[in-house]
Amino acid sequence: MTVNDNISEMEFEGALQELEDIVKILEEGKSSLKNSVSLYERGIVLKKHCDKILESTQLRINQVSSAKDGSIAVEPLEMPR
Repeated sequence: MTVNDNISEMEFEGALQELEDIVKILEEGKSSLKNSVSLYERGIVLKKHCDKILESTQLRINQVSSAKDGSIAVEPLEMPR
């Protein structure tokens, strides 16, 4: 597992990969309680970071559509939840 102490500087893919690694370790149940709690806490911070990146990216995505009069309209893309 790659550990980056400064989560706020991580790219989405790296943060998501580390979060997946943490989930795998916790699911195995072979880690000490103290280490499991530390991993869980880090996982929460990683999840919040990933959510923040996704929300920011969603705001930048626009849907281009053609109006009936032939003009082009740019509207926010509705993301399914």
